[in-house]
Amino acid sequence: MILGRTLAIATHVFREVIRDRVLYLIGLFAILVVAAMVLLPEVATGTEDKMLLDLGLAAMGVLGLVVTVFVGTGLVNKEIEKKTVLVLMAKPVSRAEFIIGKHLGLSAVLAVLLALMTVIYLVVLLVKRVSFPLDSILIAVLYLFFELSLLTAVAILFGVFTSSLLATLFTFGIYLMGHLSPDLIKLGQLSKNPGIEYFVRGLYLVLPDLSRLDLKNQAVYGVGVLPNPVILLENAAYALLYTAMLLSIAIIVFSRREF
Repeated sequence: MILGRTLAIATHVFREVIRDRVLYLIGLFAILVVAAMVLLPEVATGTEDKMLLDLGLAAMGVLGLVVTVFVGTGLVNKEIEKKTVLVLMAKPVSRAEFIIGKHLGLSAVLAVLLALMTVIYLVVLLVKRVSFPLDSILIAVLYLFFELSLLTAVAILFGVFTSSLLATLFTFGIYLMGHLSPDLIKLGQLSKNPGIEYFVRGLYLVLPDLSRLDLKNQAVYGVGVLPNPVILLENAAYALLYTAMLLSIAIIVFSRREF
């Protein structure tokens, strides 16, 4: 019963987000990649293949981030603002099922978007006859999904107790800080100030290290060289555990809210 109710919420979210014209992003991605295939040889002779490889993965990340932030922050917040959450809470649905179902639904949307964009991306590469490391690209896309799923949990957490605008800004901030977290440690060490160094280390421990899930450069410019399988498994486990922790916090916060 618990699984059934959670999946029912996830299915509802999936259908609702798909109806919101999110799939038009697939068309935008196709236009971007095809335009890059045509225009890059004119402006980047000799490096157009690498740039096309890089641009495709980067575009997937940007479009996925747009969906994650702008849809994820409103998944719970809009229900609260419109008071529709009162109808849901009157039904035999726990708040944990509600939060987890919302996360699973948007994660499923992101999985479909990434899968379709990957197919388009690979078809364009084949048409352009660009050599590419298929396994490395697929792994990079998989870890992009882990990253976006983690950010979905961040967006839901902020959406539980802040406005949509603040939740959007905070989620973008976490995204930027998460990708800069290794650099924060270096900046703290360069400052030679113990107070700043301790503060920066604290931020590093609290913020998600999204750089561990960003494999685009290794897949494209590392000639398909990725971290060894042990490190890949550790990073995947890190993403899953961090996502679970964020969802647990969101459930606790949501459970304490009065409507």
